[in-house]
Order: sequence, then C-alpha cells, then structure tokens
Amino acid sequence: MMHSLGGFADELAEAPDAVAKGRREMKHIFFALLILAVAETVSAQDWAKEKLAKSPRHSEWVSVKHDGRAVETFVVYPESKDKRPVVLIIHEIFGMTDWVQDLADQVAAAGYIAVAPDLLSGVGPNGGRSSSFPEGKANEAVSKLNPDQVTADLNAAAEYANKIPASNGKLFVAGFCWGGGQTFRFATNRGDLTAAFVFYGPPPDKDAMARIKAPVYGFFAGNDARIDAMIPDAIANMKAAGKTFEPVTYDGAGHGFMRAGEAPDANDANKKARTDAWERWKSLMAK
Repeated sequence: MMHSLGGFADELAEAPDAVAKGRREMKHIFFALLILAVAETVSAQDWAKEKLAKSPRHSEWVSVKHDGRAVETFVVYPESKDKRPVVLIIHEIFGMTDWVQDLADQVAAAGYIAVAPDLLSGVGPNGGRSSSFPEGKANEAVSKLNPDQVTADLNAAAEYANKIPASNGKLFVAGFCWGGGQTFRFATNRGDLTAAFVFYGPPPDKDAMARIKAPVYGFFAGNDARIDAMIPDAIANMKAAGKTFEPVTYDGAGHGFMRAGEAPDANDANKKARTDAWERWKSLMAK
C-alpha cells in the first residue's frame, strides 16, 4: 500500500509538468489548425472565380520577360474609349489567388487598367506559378522571395504597364497584406508612381522613406495589432522625411478585410471596412 501511495504521489508531482506539456502541445496544434483554416479559406474562393467568369471585360495573361525571368501577369482592361491610368496590383502572401484576379477585374470595372504580376512565376513546382502550389503552400514560398527579385519583377511589370497603348501614363500601385508592405517598399524604389495604396502592410525602413516621391495612402484594420503597432512610427518617420502618408484605420475590421469583406461569410465590420475602403481608394485615384 505504501508503495502504491508513493507511486501515486510521484504521479501527482509529475502531473503539473504533464499538464503543462499537454497544454503546450494543444496550443501548437490549435495554431497549426488555425493557420491551415486561414489558408483553406483563402484558397477556397469559388465565389471570386464565379464573379470573374461573368465579367464582360477583356482579361488576359501576358508573360513579362526580364533578366532571364518570365513573370506571368494578369491584365484586365476597362470598357473605355479613352486612355486610362494603370493600377499595378501586388498580391497577398497567398500568391495570385482567384480573389486577386477578381479584384483586378473590379479595378478595371472602376475604369482602370489592372496589371497584376504573379510574383511566384517560375518558383512553383516544375517551374510553375501560384496555381501550381499545393493548397496552402504558396504563402511559405512568397515569404521566402528575394526582395531584389520582387523589385525587379515589379519594375518589369511597371515598364510593361507604361507601354500599354491604352495607358494615359499614370501609374498607381496597390497591394494587400504582404503585398501592402511590398507596395510601401516599391514606392521607395520607383520614382514615377502617381500614388501608392498600402492595405494592411508594414512600412519600409526609415532611411528608405527619403526616396519616396509619391503620396502614400494607408488602409488598416482596427483589429490588427501586429500591423497597427507600426503605424505611429511610420507616420512620424514619413513626416520627418517630408513625405505624404495618410493612413485610415477601419474600426472592428480584421487583417485582410478587403478579401474577407467580400466573402459569403463576411462579418459586418469587414463588410463595412471593405465598402468604405473601396470608395476611398476610388476617390483618391480620381483626384
């Protein structure tokens, strides 16, 4: 009996460690499932694919070549008799999804030529692009892209855009999530931008801001602590550099609200943020 009680005591002594370990394991499992759920939600965009399929606008994939690379780029034209500005669209960390293509079509519907390069071109399995990755795997590849390659790809897409006969010479850039950060960074490397539109992306280094020539407009989510924590310094640093930076934060919205606000299961805060941000974006481009 004493032996049994001793063994029971030992088990009790070890129990807190076992419980703590179990909790840690459950936490890791929870976060892994959460990431998987987000990736699956992003990849399951039949609603976006269906909208795009019904579009009356002309769209095409073009291969933009530079330095031995071919960047597959989605281009959508507005139905207009006049020459129109171009909007260079930088995709999320999830790559060139159906939603990004549908967004490009919406930009064209608003009267702009949309040019959306797939920055995973040639990086996917068998040299493919975003669509060649297994479900939920493109984000890892995007996060590992070489920044210099990204800049070179975007510059090539911008040069292509500037030569489109239907372009009036104005060039905007807009990006989302990872693409929002790349948009802010691209503004430090491209001097002929008319304006840059940063959707919930991080700012570039303070020193790089001195190179920005275009006004930068920010669209941020109220429930996005990671990105929101960077905004005060970005405001101060852009002001110190004498640059225009006008951020707006949409209360109650979550990171990715431009996509999430359109989804069939969108909550009210994301829907409102998406609607308000879309109207602001269009009004800024029309200035």
